[in-house]
Amino acid sequence: MVIIYKEQLGKRQSMLFLGPLYRLLARQYATSINHFALIKLTLLALDKTIFYFLIFAVLRLIWLLFIRRRRSLKSEACVWIFAFYLILILMLTTFRDTYFPWQLYFNFSRPLSDINFVFMKETWKLVYAPSRLDFFYNSFGNVLCFVPFGILFPIVFSKKQSFPKTVLIGMLLSVCIETLQFLLGTGVSDIDDVFFNTCGAILGYAIYWIFKKLCMRL
Repeated sequence: MVIIYKEQLGKRQSMLFLGPLYRLLARQYATSINHFALIKLTLLALDKTIFYFLIFAVLRLIWLLFIRRRRSLKSEACVWIFAFYLILILMLTTFRDTYFPWQLYFNFSRPLSDINFVFMKETWKLVYAPSRLDFFYNSFGNVLCFVPFGILFPIVFSKKQSFPKTVLIGMLLSVCIETLQFLLGTGVSDIDDVFFNTCGAILGYAIYWIFKKLCMRL
């Protein structure tokens, strides 16, 4: 799930909500921060997340009005947080070049040789890269971004809260992201990313399990 954050990567996109904040930061820090393009990418992803989360909120409220079985307030809050998290992950990794679905372009003729199937090949190269940020971003970043999944999934889907199911679905989500990145040309599809994402889901579930046991003792 490596994110390429070059300034020229995507088309210039206007932000519906965070445009003024981005312009303020750009005026003050664009020339002084080496990886300012990463800040731009993050703000753009967050801006799109807000837009699509508002759509989710409307649909979710309509859904709640017409169903009889409702969750507890705590459980429902976790559903909303989980939805926001999933949208943000997708906007950061997969749909960062477009704002609306009709702007997507799938390249089905892209050769499979563009995918790295050799375990740790690319990650090992980053160890000797001029900037250590790329190594930490690729490894620890990919782990950390799936920790919330491991925590929230067993809470939201309480009937499927087993460790194997959480890890398996986390891995499948990572594979889906890598596949979409490959087809949309929005990232480097790498077996290492699936491994690190799965490790993040495992770590997240461990945190969930520890807190669950602590709460049971209180």
